[in-house]
Amino acid sequence: MVTEADAWQPDPRWRTAARLTVLLGEDDHWKHRPRYHEIVRRARDCGLAGASVWRGVEGYGVSSRIHTTRMLDLAENLPVMVMIIDDAELLRDFVARNAELFDTGTVALSPVQVWHPQAGENR
Repeated sequence: MVTEADAWQPDPRWRTAARLTVLLGEDDHWKHRPRYHEIVRRARDCGLAGASVWRGVEGYGVSSRIHTTRMLDLAENLPVMVMIIDDAELLRDFVARNAELFDTGTVALSPVQVWHPQAGENR
């Protein structure tokens, strides 16, 4: 008798990767440019798979001061998240080689599964 567990085969379209998440304030700058922009530019120049930036509507960091869009007069230094997906070792190397960009904010590296639909075409 074949059980569901026996019948399950790993789907080759799912691949193991890593996600680098960088949490910053939008007022964080690197040499007169937004720090998030410099991170994305360098990630592209290093050939990393992809990077995206999201602006938050509310958050706080080390200062414990809440930054929010709810009061337009006080909408300053809103949270920004940079996310880069690639191989874990490539991401670790990227952070090490660009350490001067990561001296503020929070940097986290997490394992993820990435969907590659073309990998299943030969099934």
